[in-house]
Parts: sequence; structure tokens; C-alpha cells
Amino acid sequence: MAAELRVLRGGTGGPVLVLLHGLGATGDVWNGWTGLLGRRWPGSWIAPDLPGHGGSAPLTRYTFDGLAAAVAELIPADTPTVLFGHSLGGVVALALAARRPTEVRGVVGLGIKVEWSDEDLRRAHAMAERPNARYPTRAEAAARYLRVAGLDGLLAADDPAVDAGLVRRDDQWSLALDPGAFGVGRPDMPALLAGCPVPVILARGVDDPMNTDEQLAALDVPTATLAGVGHSAHVQDPEQTFALVEPFR
Repeated sequence: MAAELRVLRGGTGGPVLVLLHGLGATGDVWNGWTGLLGRRWPGSWIAPDLPGHGGSAPLTRYTFDGLAAAVAELIPADTPTVLFGHSLGGVVALALAARRPTEVRGVVGLGIKVEWSDEDLRRAHAMAERPNARYPTRAEAAARYLRVAGLDGLLAADDPAVDAGLVRRDDQWSLALDPGAFGVGRPDMPALLAGCPVPVILARGVDDPMNTDEQLAALDVPTATLAGVGHSAHVQDPEQTFALVEPFR
């Protein structure tokens, strides 16, 4: 499966920092971290497109464990590894740590939606069943991508990172995202945390509408609230967000 994933890489040696994007985005969402990682991360880093996103092959069925299994093959054996996941990527990170307990020494989960209503699940299922729209211009497709990926107002439509989320066919544009990924379902956070054999930090931006301080605190793991940012805190403020990794260096 690893060969079917598009992966961005940087740095050399260990430890390895694995950066996992949220639903609808790609590994390019971490572009704002490259200079920071060069200065402050002592080893190498990888930022894959999760299956069904960007340049990575889709899955026939999306589960958190299936997504984690795809990424697990990217982690080198016997190399200290830290997992940083945003939203969907944070859930995948928890499942991935359970698969690679020897290498993984810490998980940061940012912006995870931990409580889901039946209506939330209904909307997600409807999105999974809806085929990607086709647009006559890149600008229209880019605007849709930015909304779906939670990057509207954070990246410009002509940002190079947006290109990884788009596909052009027959003079029409669409998202590279497999809509089926929306059907991954509700994460069982207590079970995922119970099965995670390494330290975990759950974090949120103070303005994130996807979760609350109280919801994260109820999960009984260390938490952090980041000032002045919302759901995509890693894009808004890389410096503040990277500080969450420091305890696991």
C-alpha cells in the first residue's frame, strides 16, 4: 500500500515526524512547516496524502484502521517516530500508534471532532454518496477544494498547495478527493485512546467549532488550547502548533 501513497519528505535520519492531514486536504497542507522543520526538527519528516486524497490511491472501504494500515508501511523499523495528525489525521494517528508501538513515542491529535450527532453522520454519509462535481475553471474547483479541506480564507486559490487537491480532465476540473472518504464514520475515541500505547496530547484552536475544551478534557488525556486560531491551527500558526511536538522530540 505504501507504494500507492504520494508522500512529501524532508530532513534526514531519525527521529521521524509523520504529518497527517485532515479530511479533504493533502500532504501539501504542511508546506508552511518546511522552514520550521528545517530549523527545529532534528531528524526527518514525511507528509503523505492519505488514501483517496490528492495523489494517493483510494480504498474500496474507508475505516480508521484501514487508513492507518496504509500509512504504517511508511514508518521505518526501529526508528523513533512521532505522529502529528489534524482532524481525520489525528484519529488515524491514534490507530497507527497501536500498529507500531515499538517505533512511535508520542501522538499529537489536533482539531479532532470527538462528538458526532446522528445528523452529523447523515450529512457525512450523503457527502460520501455524492460524486465529485466538475468545474469549467480551476478557480471554481479551487474554491470548492478550499472549503472542503477547511482552508478557505487561509490559503489563496492560486497557492501551489491547492494544485495537489485538484484534477484536470478533458478541460474540466474536479477535486482529487474520493468522496467515499467522507463515509469513514464516527471515531470511538475512548477505545482508540485505550488502545494507544504511547503518550497522547489532544489539542484544539480556541476558535475551533468542531470541538470544545470540555469535550477534550472528558477524554482524560493531556490537552492544549491554542490561542488565536481555529480548526486549521497548523496552517494559521505553524510556530505555535509545532510546539505541541516538543515534548516528544
